Amino acid sequence: LLCPQAFSTTVWQFLSILQEHFGSMAGANTYLTPPGTQGFAPHYDDIEAFVLQLEGKKHWRVYGPRTGAEVLPQFSSANLTQAELGEPVLEAVLEAGDLLYFPRGFIHQGDCLPDAHSLHITVSSYQRNSWGDLLEKLLPAALQMALEEDVEYRQGLPMDYLGYMGVANSDVVDARRTAFVEKVQSLIKKLIDYAPIDAAVDQRAKSFLHDCLPPVLTQNEKALSVYGFPARWQDGGTRDVDILITKDTEVRLLRHGIIRLCNEEAGVMLYYTTENSRVYHKEECKSLEIDPEYTDSIEFLLSSYPNHVSVDTLPCETLEDKISVATLLFEKGILTTKKPLVQV
Repeated sequence: LLCPQAFSTTVWQFLSILQEHFGSMAGANTYLTPPGTQGFAPHYDDIEAFVLQLEGKKHWRVYGPRTGAEVLPQFSSANLTQAELGEPVLEAVLEAGDLLYFPRGFIHQGDCLPDAHSLHITVSSYQRNSWGDLLEKLLPAALQMALEEDVEYRQGLPMDYLGYMGVANSDVVDARRTAFVEKVQSLIKKLIDYAPIDAAVDQRAKSFLHDCLPPVLTQNEKALSVYGFPARWQDGGTRDVDILITKDTEVRLLRHGIIRLCNEEAGVMLYYTTENSRVYHKEECKSLEIDPEYTDSIEFLLSSYPNHVSVDTLPCETLEDKISVATLLFEKGILTTKKPLVQV
């Protein structure tokens, strides 16, 4: 069963806690295996995997990475044969309530005992979440900035470089080769000065927020948020309900990790998770274009969490702006109030 979090509130809440803890998407699949059968062939995955046995029993064998290239791999392997495996580093029978963790790159295989079926859930995290994945975002952005700001990156290549560079010339002793290699190394080293590290991290955070499950709200949180507002109907359709936020209304973020401010070409964008789907990427990435005058208020709300602050303390120029930004965030489910705005 793919995506059990779409059907089970328990799994949804479990994964939402893990994604906040790991700072990375947490996913899940559930597997039912009849007695005396094997599931997948031996393989390794590109995720950190946690297997939780729910019913029955399952026999597992886990093998360490065979080569250095298979340590913390970027991609999962093809199916492997027994002849390609050595001795397992772990062999165990999981029973209901047992948890097995195998790191990225560890080969694993599971099979059912003759007398028992197996039902387990596999929770995954940390897919494509390495330093290399960050650099994939960072280096192209650094190069683009260097090209715009430094004429050295825009200068033409030597006219004759094809004659002395390349694999065919790699063993040739030539001063021009030495100078060419040193020039490339110099440009790469200088690229560090143009690396927009924070901006690259923000772009990864933006992708993470798109991957995220929406937060699971308690009944109390619902009552203190826009989800506590009763539906209003007029002429056969829904009608906007007036949200009466005043300068004295005390507010806070619903969760610290549900929003991210990013500076982009289009302007300042606020990405958020409260309107995400429980099905992976069923919805487009949710965002709002934010008036630059509101960014200080959003940063203030982030730094104040988990404490409540009155709307009047938000660092906007006018009271109208303070109420506007609070109302906007409340309507998107991003803010909650200390006291219910609707009496139930």
